[in-house]
Amino acid sequence: MEVRERPAAHSLVDAAALLGIRPADIVKTLVVKRSDDTFLFALVPGDRAISWPKLRAVVGVNKLRLPEPEIALAATGYERGTIVPIGSSTDWPIFADERIVGTRIAMGAGAHGFSLFVDADALIEAYGATVADISGELPAS
Repeated sequence: MEVRERPAAHSLVDAAALLGIRPADIVKTLVVKRSDDTFLFALVPGDRAISWPKLRAVVGVNKLRLPEPEIALAATGYERGTIVPIGSSTDWPIFADERIVGTRIAMGAGAHGFSLFVDADALIEAYGATVADISGELPAS
């Protein structure tokens, strides 16, 4: 594991350039709320978007959503943009997109202006993450 300071970036592409990595190697940690008010983490490559139908199928539920920022903060102890499953205030289940397997990834480090580099396989193993195809193409902008 390595924590690296990073200047403010205006986009994920900018952040990847500042870190000298591909956008796909920046993994977004998304807090996802279930209808029973429990949460999970979804780890998605930066160049992809969460696929709600795929994630619902893997989790085995009909309804999932992103919570409001203040609810995500209360659930994890981290602000959006800094969320990381490591050190979260609660041990929520982790669902990792299969595309991160076998890579070294950068993710939120718990504070703005920092990135955490970690071996994805070690993270998946340490947290017993479920690995599946949970992402799709980013919508055209």
